[in-house]
Amino acid sequence: MMGKLKERVQAFVNNRWLVFVAAIWIQSCAGIGYVFGSLSPVIKRSLNYNQRQLSKLGVAKDLGDSVGFLAGSLSEILPLWGALLVGALQNLIGYGWVWLIVTGRAPVLPLWAMCILIFVGNNGETYFNTAALVSCVQNFPKSRGPVVGILKGFAGLSGAILTQIYTMINFPDQAALIFMVAVGPAMVVVALMFIIRPVGGHRQVRPSDGLSFTFIYSVCLLLAAYLMGVMLLEDLVDVSHTLIIIFTVILFLILVVPVVIPVKLSFSDEPKDLAVEEVLLPKPEQQEAGKSEQDEVIFSEVEDEKPKEVDLLPASERHKRIAQLQAKLCQAAAEGAVRVKRRRGPHRGEDFTLMQALIKADLWLIFFSLLLGSGSGLTVIDNLGQMSQSLGYDNTHIFVSMISIWNFLGRVGGGYFSEIIVRDYAYPRPIAMAVAQLVMAVGHVFFAMGWPGAMYIGTLLIGLGYGAHWAIVPAAASELFGLKKFGALYNFLTLANPAGSLIFSGVIASSIYDREAEKQAHQHHIPPQISVSIFSGMFAVDEPPKCEGSICFFLTSMIMSGFCIIAGVLSLILVNRTKTVYANIYGKSRT
Repeated sequence: MMGKLKERVQAFVNNRWLVFVAAIWIQSCAGIGYVFGSLSPVIKRSLNYNQRQLSKLGVAKDLGDSVGFLAGSLSEILPLWGALLVGALQNLIGYGWVWLIVTGRAPVLPLWAMCILIFVGNNGETYFNTAALVSCVQNFPKSRGPVVGILKGFAGLSGAILTQIYTMINFPDQAALIFMVAVGPAMVVVALMFIIRPVGGHRQVRPSDGLSFTFIYSVCLLLAAYLMGVMLLEDLVDVSHTLIIIFTVILFLILVVPVVIPVKLSFSDEPKDLAVEEVLLPKPEQQEAGKSEQDEVIFSEVEDEKPKEVDLLPASERHKRIAQLQAKLCQAAAEGAVRVKRRRGPHRGEDFTLMQALIKADLWLIFFSLLLGSGSGLTVIDNLGQMSQSLGYDNTHIFVSMISIWNFLGRVGGGYFSEIIVRDYAYPRPIAMAVAQLVMAVGHVFFAMGWPGAMYIGTLLIGLGYGAHWAIVPAAASELFGLKKFGALYNFLTLANPAGSLIFSGVIASSIYDREAEKQAHQHHIPPQISVSIFSGMFAVDEPPKCEGSICFFLTSMIMSGFCIIAGVLSLILVNRTKTVYANIYGKSRT
């Protein structure tokens, strides 16, 4: 009896679903950057900063979010728990020191040093993201879309989750939110860091996996609806503290529910079921042992020699023709009639290093498509307050809350629908990105026109489209460039986000907004404010003039809509280039 229990506990600890659930919990507190808007007023007031100084801290925060090269490199050298520990320490030291300064427990540092602290604290989340994605994509190689979508979705919701916990604790002093952001995520990560690891997930495939994903999706939808309801209620009604505690306890219960899956799989199913399943998938060591270097070279030769029309044949016929060609080449190579070329590097779908991937057009197509699509979405998120004010809405943070929920649903939905495309039709995943970019192009038009209710529809479309990018891109990158160096590749692609935001928000949106505001100031005979260059928001002497009406963001939104269409065209070029790869990866599983 004890032996059986020990076996079950061991199965539970090594269950890939437990790793996935632990990664969800880490992601639920990993989006520290989303809470910065709530931290900044406290820092501004305590340290007597002006808006220009505060915006520099905001830039440091965005850089910390996006510069994940170190996290990507360390996740390849260190075990994943080591990378998580580094991230937790960065988070604790960065925000912990800021808390000590704000509360007067440590001497005030110059602005550049504060920027470094915010960068270090926020950079911790790149380690959390990388470790969670790398472990789960390796454990669920055949369900990359849903796994990435769900994990990125929870990262997007973490701001709302952390805010709800802070509201429940009801600190008398607002600086305590900085303390919670420093200590909370670090504690969760240290508690779970040894669970986050690859556990040979390809050998744990079960018929019930589809049902398990459906259950997780249901929890995601329930959580999004619940948080939306709680946010609206707390915003519109004066809720008692007891009720807030009840709301937060229910939130914790919803977050804990997914652990039911690994518990059920490990303790209620018969272990022999798993053994049966393992036979279905050969172990990678056995596969590797049977694969000689000559075979790999022959495969490379087949790719060069096969006629183009072979790719257009039905899957069964295509595999037959390729097998015939491979047999001929093997025979010719054995007889010395054909000299087999040495391989110059990996082919699409195999494992690339970052340097090998950087010389491939596919990587740059993904990067620029992401820069234009996701960058324009981030610009809307960053300027949502000003956009809603210019259209006459007073209660701006309701749109901020709404876009975070739509962003979450976009991430979960993007992973789900892109998986249907690759799994059922063996069609390239980037087609889903092209659709998301088209949806965003329509969303930008709604913002440009400023029709009644346009803010609500625009927020919905931009939130869904922006979120979908972050489920589709990491999954597509892992399919085209392999899993071995996935951490470094993923962190390179995330650089597209701040680059796009810098161009759209820092250059285009701010200069057009200031120009329109000055025009309106002249029309109303208000003396114009002193401002310098396109970065007037950064260097203005006083508060810059305000702009009113849809004209403020009309041109910016139309430009971004155009760029989203260009991004969609880049995604379609990528689709055309990668049809063969997806037919090879997923066509085989359908025959």
